[in-house]
Amino acid sequence: MNGDVGLLSPVSASPLVAALAGDRAVLAAILAVEAGWAAVLEQHDLAPAGSAAMVAHAADASRYDLAGISRRAQGGGNPVIPLLADLRAQVKALDTGGVGAAKAVHTSLTSQDVLDTALMLVARNTVAALLADVKGTTRALSRLAQRYADTLCVGRSLTQHSLPFTFGLRAAQWFHGLAAAARRLEALELPVQFGGAAGTLAAGSVLTSGSATDPFALSDALATQLGLAGAPAPWHTNRLAVTSLGDAVASVVDALGKIAADVLFLSRPEVAEVAEPRAPGRGVSSAMPQKQNPVLSVLVRSAALQAPGLAAQLHLAAATFNDERPDGAWHTEWPALRQLLALALGAAGPIRELAEGLQVFPDGMRRNLDLSGPLLLSEGVSAAVAPLLPAGEAGLDGKQQLQAVVDKTLQSPVAEQAATYRRLLREAVPADTLSDTQLEELLDPANYLGQAAGISRRILAAFPEFALTSTEPDGNGDSRG
Repeated sequence: MNGDVGLLSPVSASPLVAALAGDRAVLAAILAVEAGWAAVLEQHDLAPAGSAAMVAHAADASRYDLAGISRRAQGGGNPVIPLLADLRAQVKALDTGGVGAAKAVHTSLTSQDVLDTALMLVARNTVAALLADVKGTTRALSRLAQRYADTLCVGRSLTQHSLPFTFGLRAAQWFHGLAAAARRLEALELPVQFGGAAGTLAAGSVLTSGSATDPFALSDALATQLGLAGAPAPWHTNRLAVTSLGDAVASVVDALGKIAADVLFLSRPEVAEVAEPRAPGRGVSSAMPQKQNPVLSVLVRSAALQAPGLAAQLHLAAATFNDERPDGAWHTEWPALRQLLALALGAAGPIRELAEGLQVFPDGMRRNLDLSGPLLLSEGVSAAVAPLLPAGEAGLDGKQQLQAVVDKTLQSPVAEQAATYRRLLREAVPADTLSDTQLEELLDPANYLGQAAGISRRILAAFPEFALTSTEPDGNGDSRG
């Protein structure tokens, strides 16, 4: 079978993504649910002894024709139905002693029970791998935040230079967005689904009639068996479990996209404040030998541009789940959720490599900071000096006089603005009001960073589980205390 291998989605075209979120992984999860259910039934004396072992042996995804099941799924509208026929056939073939193990397959379940639970399993496995890469990324970002805590750069607002900034704070803010999103994802519970044909547990009640257990205990036992959260009730048409998962995953991708977008800008040749780590054959152009494209950031940004639409699709489906078991709305969830998981996991690897190997150029940052020169300090100058100035000849107060200095400076050529601003400011502010030394102190960008260092420290302290620990090397072979 020539399956979809991600030719037009390179961000998610990786063996890890295929292994955890591909078709074969979904098939394996469905089989794991059926095997887990058989184990629960046998544990509660509701299936013949030895049947769970046979179902577990038959629940090997490599035994099944994935393409054939996919085609046959059109007959019933979901892949569980054709797979069950094949699974039962496999179990019967194994049951040479006539145990009746096939009775343990899918008893009192419905297709949605199995597929919802299977997708929660896929999500659990994918999220675990995603968070592993995310934590590698956040540790690298915390390292950058500490190492470049005092490295001056220019802050930008609405594409324009705004105030002096530090690269350490920029890295800390990248860390902040990603760590906060990851913590939310990590805390998410992924529940088991068990409701039967219409969400009433009718078949489960019949199954457990006269036994020492009940359907709710079976549901909890299945959750334990599969390593999922228990559910207080069936959630066939209450899709918060799915939308919450989608929102949390999309938020992680949002945070990755923010980092990628900044790196794409900062690595432009005319900006040249950072650069992606290089690797042989990566970032090449098919036509221009001199180009070194920031491919890691491009791939991550491509994921970030797709993820919100997929999360929105989950909400659209949830809002249109009709009756007690839905029609097409449920079906639209499956590809949206899986693609969202695949994009997130696919983007997590490149962003980790980017963060761990990011090249930082403080000289380039200083060069760009100096483009605006002392004009960048006009807010601080106004706050400190305006109250000291008497009313001007035209009745202008101190703030208005200093604004006039800025306005006149901006009329001069860009290359002359730094010198012009200093000259006009010196003319507007008498030396007996503000000495040359005091003026230079006001025009030193290092003196107008506010609480940049404190903000960075507070961010890292707020998410200790995602930051570089005191015993981990900081990248230079040293440990942080």
